[in-house]
Amino acid sequence: MTTDEVLAGVGPRLRQMRKDREVTLAALSETTGISVSTLSRLESGLRKPSLELLLPIARAHQVALDELVGTPAAGDPRVRSKPIVMGGRTHWPLTRQPGGLQAYKVLEPKRRQEPDPRTHEGYEWLYVLSGKLRLVLGEHDVVLTAGEAAEFDTRVPHWFGSTGEGPVEFLSLFGPQGERMHVRARPKGA
Repeated sequence: MTTDEVLAGVGPRLRQMRKDREVTLAALSETTGISVSTLSRLESGLRKPSLELLLPIARAHQVALDELVGTPAAGDPRVRSKPIVMGGRTHWPLTRQPGGLQAYKVLEPKRRQEPDPRTHEGYEWLYVLSGKLRLVLGEHDVVLTAGEAAEFDTRVPHWFGSTGEGPVEFLSLFGPQGERMHVRARPKGA
């Protein structure tokens, strides 16, 4: 919907709202301080709506400004991405823009693999949703469980996958070198 289409719908919406509330132009004028002729021109579309006019009208009708303007409904907020299967692992992209920070939901099947650490430019953050994720990072070999997170520079040799005990579901956020995630923790006892 274009701006002109949104503005064209304001006048009729104002008139309908006023009539639904059984308020006369004179009564609305008295409440808002806007002249009857200005209100009439606004409702008929002969006057372009402005914040200076709409704010007092919204207050008089006790509605949000959105109701007067009739902002279009937000689009469907769901992320609908097609899964990508690479090396037996299923990735669901959660971001849509190329470059910059990338987010994925990942499902690693139950399988035992020999770690094959790799390096590349970037920074990665992992968060385990369910199951156990084995992470080999440099000289460290750790198992992360549901609710645990790890972050690391991907120039350090690394590998992650199933422990072989069952599938693991996790979130992976990957950013270019120098772009880091920020994890905040509550202080103990809070």
